[in-house]
Amino acid sequence: MRTVPVNNAVGMVLAHDMTQIIPGEFKGSRFKKGYIVEPSDIDVLLSMGKENLYVLELGKDDVHENDAAMRIATAATGCGLDVIAKSEGKVELAAQYDGLLQIDVDMLMDLIDDDEMMFATIHHNQVVKKGEVVAGTRVIPLFVKEDKVIRAEELCMEKPIISVKKLKSSNIGLVTTGSEIYHGRIKDAFGPILEKKFDSLGSKVVKQIFADDDEEMIASSILQLAEEGVDMIAVTGGMSVDPDDRTPAAIRKAGTEIITYGAPTLPGAMFLLGYIKNIPVVGLPGCVMYHKASIFELIVPRILAGERINRRDIKALVHGGFCRNCKECIYPNCGFGKA
Repeated sequence: MRTVPVNNAVGMVLAHDMTQIIPGEFKGSRFKKGYIVEPSDIDVLLSMGKENLYVLELGKDDVHENDAAMRIATAATGCGLDVIAKSEGKVELAAQYDGLLQIDVDMLMDLIDDDEMMFATIHHNQVVKKGEVVAGTRVIPLFVKEDKVIRAEELCMEKPIISVKKLKSSNIGLVTTGSEIYHGRIKDAFGPILEKKFDSLGSKVVKQIFADDDEEMIASSILQLAEEGVDMIAVTGGMSVDPDDRTPAAIRKAGTEIITYGAPTLPGAMFLLGYIKNIPVVGLPGCVMYHKASIFELIVPRILAGERINRRDIKALVHGGFCRNCKECIYPNCGFGKA
């Protein structure tokens, strides 16, 4: 630290906070420790009575916190995110569009293994909205060595740590099962709810087929939708283990490769996932109709983002897969589905 005349301080780093007092208007810190003096600051500093300043000396391999944070954020950021410089060395990442937030948690852990690096995010695999701030980063000291910043940048060279993936606008085929609906004894309530859920994700139910509780009819309906080229098939009704519930067997009968029947989530335990070639088939339990957040919200957006879900992906929901059924649902601002 050394003292320099204020007119010679441009580009130098302040060694302490500096308070400005404007009687009757303002009293507080005008310049923070670590601030880099700019030409436009000279008159302000002189008006504060500061003809000399205490400044910090930067070594040749020192990187100021502002520059270090921006470089780290830029290196770590993939598609769909804006890098926004904030005050006091902090940089935030905000979604450029609605989509699925994806984070490589192992890489993130490697990045912050250096105690001078800080990076915080919200949970991954959740739908985020345009403009939503999803992460922030900075370095802990005022300065960090160049080689530490380079290490962080090299860590992210092969792929980014964090990105937002657009959801594919998909055509959805819907098979609604149940003798009570097929014979017109009650009105279908599940279909309209699914239409709204898929619409909120940028997709559309293009065809709905009603089927009796008959394996052949349900399987035939599934195959018809597959042949007509839908991007995803959703099947509702008859997903439990009651004797009259034929839907899981019918999905198998259609030639579906079953990934899992059952999920470690509540609500959503009777969920089924499979594929007919590359077409995902989801068997949706009744809870999807009654709950704002269920297995639907945890898995379907990932499918629409182009991810091929495997058995381990479903099993991983065991940690965080319990919904607390709050009186006022605040999902996704809660722990449901987040490890």
